[in-house]
Amino acid sequence: LHRQILYSDQDIGLKKAEVAKRRLQNLNSCIEIEAFTIKLVNSNANELICNYNIVVDCTDNLETKYLINDICYLLNKPLVFASISKFEGQVAVFNILSGSGEISGNYRDLFPFENAKPTLNCNDEGVLGILPGIIGCIQASEVIKLIVGTGEILVNKLLYYNMLKQSFNVFNY
Repeated sequence: LHRQILYSDQDIGLKKAEVAKRRLQNLNSCIEIEAFTIKLVNSNANELICNYNIVVDCTDNLETKYLINDICYLLNKPLVFASISKFEGQVAVFNILSGSGEISGNYRDLFPFENAKPTLNCNDEGVLGILPGIIGCIQASEVIKLIVGTGEILVNKLLYYNMLKQSFNVFNY
């Protein structure tokens, strides 16, 4: 709970999606939120993702990241990816259609080996509590730029943030 600002001790045992919906609607009663309390799996991924214009990946496991990427790629849906571990975070935007009709890189272009075992695990290595907020804000800014159609989006680029050094690097791939 220390890194998830929408939740408190009183929410232990409750469904995170429902708690998040309630808290966010308390902040802005004019927004419409649909909460899903089901696990995203191969059999329901297409049906869930096809209804949205932009997909934001805030998941914490590789299997789900590859599934979301693959469905977004097949459906030509922009995907705003983020990942965090310990004191580091990454953000990228995938599946963007260029003016010439070419689609940008996707998660598999950047990380092609789905069967690779992660070297770090948040349960073992931890994540500093403020890091998800920092990376989440960067991820949200990419979504806003996509919606508004302005700015330089992280297409075919990976933003890497090191909190210990307070450094940002952007890598082309």
